[in-house]
Amino acid sequence: MTPPDTAVQLPVQTSDLTRDNATLRRFLHGLPGVDQVGAEGRAAALATRSIKTTAKAWAIDTAIRMVDLTTLEGSDTAGKVRSLCAKAVRPDPSDPTAPPVAAVCVYPDMVPFAVEALEGSPVQIASVATAFPSGRAALKTKLVDVAEAVSYGATEIDMVIDRGAFLSGNYLRVFDEITAVKRACGTAHLKVILETGELATLDSVRRASWLALLAGGDFIKTSTGKISPAATPPVALVMLQAVRDFAARTGDVRGVKLAGGIRTTKEAIRYLVMVNEVTGERWLTPDKFRFGASSLLNDLLQQRHKLSTGAYDGGDYISID
Repeated sequence: MTPPDTAVQLPVQTSDLTRDNATLRRFLHGLPGVDQVGAEGRAAALATRSIKTTAKAWAIDTAIRMVDLTTLEGSDTAGKVRSLCAKAVRPDPSDPTAPPVAAVCVYPDMVPFAVEALEGSPVQIASVATAFPSGRAALKTKLVDVAEAVSYGATEIDMVIDRGAFLSGNYLRVFDEITAVKRACGTAHLKVILETGELATLDSVRRASWLALLAGGDFIKTSTGKISPAATPPVALVMLQAVRDFAARTGDVRGVKLAGGIRTTKEAIRYLVMVNEVTGERWLTPDKFRFGASSLLNDLLQQRHKLSTGAYDGGDYISID
């Protein structure tokens, strides 16, 4: 594992960094710059790592346990959510040894149906909030959105940051919104969506990651899945380095969620290798690493069945939803 960046220094009190926008800006722009060519090379090198066949079964089951099974469409219905929850609890109806996924993620008004369907299961109930996916709403509206989801029974909230404020350098506004949402979450965990496809540079990804961590995000998340590019290896590398270095400075271990564009078992395993190499085994659990990629689950299940039977299944082996 590469050592943490010794150039990142934190004061005893986070409030010393966030007393005004100028102070917070100096800290964020004082973070070590990201060598884009180096990050791309490092990510590409990690992608060449292979794992043994015996480890592949563990990797597939680990990846399944890390999936946030998601439906975020205007056409979502109670029936679709119930079907998704059934799949979350028992991803492969023909094989009871297949583990459940980490969470089901839905819009706030769909949370009650997920709560009913998942009663007694270990699957968490996540809900997007804060004017997902644009983030373009007043803070008061965003907090109502969060409070509604939590009151319905959501145990995790996925919020989106105000990218306009971030890109214009109004970092304190973004910080204050995240901290307000965190308070509104109560005991629910908060995942902070950076929408990295709109941040343009890896330096911005690093700054947004640190900003979200300083503000109390339990996870930093790449994207809404509505913008391309979404999760990419260089972006994942920078975000993993951020949580690693934050943990080294504070002792507080936060998580990373990759969302958007991850569809195959091969890609998922490459990301697990990256997690192991960059942050270490402590992050190889659903409590600290997630995939927001519903289509990925189908490929993981097909590859899992291939390992046990030696043959590939037809496209109708796994349900589409």
